[in-house]
Amino acid sequence: MTSGAASVGIEIDDAGLARVTLRRGEAGNAIDLDLARGLLEAARACAREAVRAVLLTGEGRSFCVGGDLREFSRLSGEALEKHLTAVTDALHDALRTFAASDAPVVAAVQGAVAGAGIGLAAAADVTLAADDASFTAAYTGIGYSPDAGVSWFLPRLVGPKRALDLLLTNRRIPAAEAAAIGLVSRTVAPERLAAEAERTAEALRRGPTTAFGTTRRLVAAGLTADLGPHLDREAAALAAAAASDTGREGVAAFLGKRTPDFTRIPPSP
Repeated sequence: MTSGAASVGIEIDDAGLARVTLRRGEAGNAIDLDLARGLLEAARACAREAVRAVLLTGEGRSFCVGGDLREFSRLSGEALEKHLTAVTDALHDALRTFAASDAPVVAAVQGAVAGAGIGLAAAADVTLAADDASFTAAYTGIGYSPDAGVSWFLPRLVGPKRALDLLLTNRRIPAAEAAAIGLVSRTVAPERLAAEAERTAEALRRGPTTAFGTTRRLVAAGLTADLGPHLDREAAALAAAAASDTGREGVAAFLGKRTPDFTRIPPSP
């Protein structure tokens, strides 16, 4: 399946790997209304097709430089407020849709990553950054406040003190520092970024999709849950996983000293 708005492309192969591509490379993949809606369309397509993994990339020199300020500057007052609400509604619904899926998301980021681009990178389960990528929050530098989940993800990934440092000072940090503080998973040489991201997404595609989804939700819930209730949630999830087709295949493969074939078990729609 190949589709998408002009600003966002989506290709879902027969094996269940979805490749979502930001296609405004000439504009640094700045998020305008068309791109936000295209990303939501792509997220919904992934949910409909019950994909096994998602690979998110951006064309051109930069992964995503944030909101499209040229588009925003053409409006003012109530018209601007309504427009930004439409952009963020679509963008935030896309993030919610990806988060609700069992399928893990891999992001490959290069060049400048700013504003909502940080939100997209932070929302991914595994984020690979080119060695020469750089990150800056940018919002308060133009008198804006964060969107795209940046004020939610950053404190959880890097801690509240570092998050405020990045959000208030708009300090630009290199990929190595982003990896060191936990903003990205790891860095790779620019010439290896595409191949390594593809390899990582493909490995996840072959994995236990339902177990991935449960694990994603447990980690998210555990950030704010009390220990006792969370232990109960873990126990219930583990029992359900063990009794599932996925769990039975995993144990049978381990005992049989073979590689499990999770791909024969359809992911949840």
